[in-house]
Amino acid sequence: MSTTIKDVAKEANVSPSTVSRVLSNNPRISDETKVRVMEAIKKLNYHPNVIARSLAVKSSKILGLVLPDTAEDLFHNPFYIQVMAGISIYAQKKGYNIMYSFGKNEKDEVNILKNFTDSKLADGIILLVSKTKDKCIDLLKKRNYPFVVIGRPENAHDVLWVDNDNFSAMYQVTDSVINRGYKNIAYIGGPSDWNVSNDRLSGFLKSIQVHGIDYDKNMVIEDNEFNEDLGYTAMNKILNYRKPDAVLTCDDQLAFGAIKAIKERGLNDIFMVGFNNTPLSGYQDPPLSSVDINSDKLGYSAAKLLISYLENEMDISHYIIETKLVERNKK
Repeated sequence: MSTTIKDVAKEANVSPSTVSRVLSNNPRISDETKVRVMEAIKKLNYHPNVIARSLAVKSSKILGLVLPDTAEDLFHNPFYIQVMAGISIYAQKKGYNIMYSFGKNEKDEVNILKNFTDSKLADGIILLVSKTKDKCIDLLKKRNYPFVVIGRPENAHDVLWVDNDNFSAMYQVTDSVINRGYKNIAYIGGPSDWNVSNDRLSGFLKSIQVHGIDYDKNMVIEDNEFNEDLGYTAMNKILNYRKPDAVLTCDDQLAFGAIKAIKERGLNDIFMVGFNNTPLSGYQDPPLSSVDINSDKLGYSAAKLLISYLENEMDISHYIIETKLVERNKK
């Protein structure tokens, strides 16, 4: 038979309500009583009923995490795994658990959020993508429900968010490639309704403009997702039009597909740079230079920002996480 809160109260010689207050870290309980209760909990190996406790203290200690892809896509893109690891590390440190849900499209994501907010099962929500005309953000703002978004929102007013400076990062990468002597540059981007994709594309376009390089729309392709197959198709389309000297991609997954297309044609003189610095970047042939966006730190900072807000400790509304170009192919 499992240990109950009454058993703990009897062992510590206090009331069950006092045990409950100790578990919720009530400041009115003396340190001496807290120590006695915690010793009883440890001795009896007591595990609180999370649901009952949440009803009592009006806090579930759960964060809801909405993922934008199916589980299959999730495990093909290490970015999400790294972000989730960062979220979990900080959440565990603060005594929070994570509840994951997968949305196949924006309508599905909105329905998931309605379930989260209607049930109040989660204290707050973490969104992993920021989109143009984002219905998920609009819903959570309308319902005044605590949330944080990984990605710069269109309207940052009253929104907690974490992101890199994607415009600046891609601008600097493009600038570096041009300064190496490459002028005939192709670009493979991501979904046009994702702010991260738009910021990176804008950085690329601004850099070539500053260097006086003419924009050729046939050398720039925006894909609907970040995956190898689309990168492969996009690269073949570009090669059918004209062979570039260098290729920049919005995501490593796109770069992997582009590398495959280039190798199939026996080309070995196209300089390639990816984005996100996923673990497999260094194992490409040739190794892929890529921008490290500190994915785990994005997740860690998102959890920190949201939990600080929930616990009334927040003093800022956003974090900008640093990036760094990791060079592996310096030809």
